[in-house]
Amino acid sequence: MSAAGLVLAAGEGRRFGGPKQLALVDGRPLLEHAVEAVMAVLDRVVVVLGARAEEVRRGADLQGAEVVVCPEWAEGMGASMRCGLAALTGAERVLVAVADQPGLTPAAVRAVLAPGGSARAVYDGRPGHPVVLGPELLARAGELRGDAGFRDLLSAVPAVECGHLGDWRDIDTREDLEVGQR
Repeated sequence: MSAAGLVLAAGEGRRFGGPKQLALVDGRPLLEHAVEAVMAVLDRVVVVLGARAEEVRRGADLQGAEVVVCPEWAEGMGASMRCGLAALTGAERVLVAVADQPGLTPAAVRAVLAPGGSARAVYDGRPGHPVVLGPELLARAGELRGDAGFRDLLSAVPAVECGHLGDWRDIDTREDLEVGQR
């Protein structure tokens, strides 16, 4: 079953106070960490940009990923998901990662892809990313609204424990970034 990757990076970083996609983590922009983990496993990866798209594109090495710009990014994650999934038409499964999770690893990406169909990463039982959307969820992409993405539809999909494979934490504020650097 063919799989592709989708990295969501369209937000404006309101809580962060600027384009968090470009905040440095271990000397590299935050976005590069997630893109690198997904690109290590999947041949086709789309990165969805929105707010400050050109600034983010210039400031981060997207390692050959396809870039799409979501004009409706301000509507929330649902709009970004619809935009990214439209670019990946034909993929039977789509692995969705978020740009602000620098501890995502290729091992976690592989683990969540392994079951086939839809699945979601959990870290010590706590739901997180990445998630894999199988055909049954991809068929419902048109229902996405607001900032929840597929959250409400993921409760019935298999959970894959990834706590031993990577770090679940995401960066929402400058304080989160400082904690992660210690």
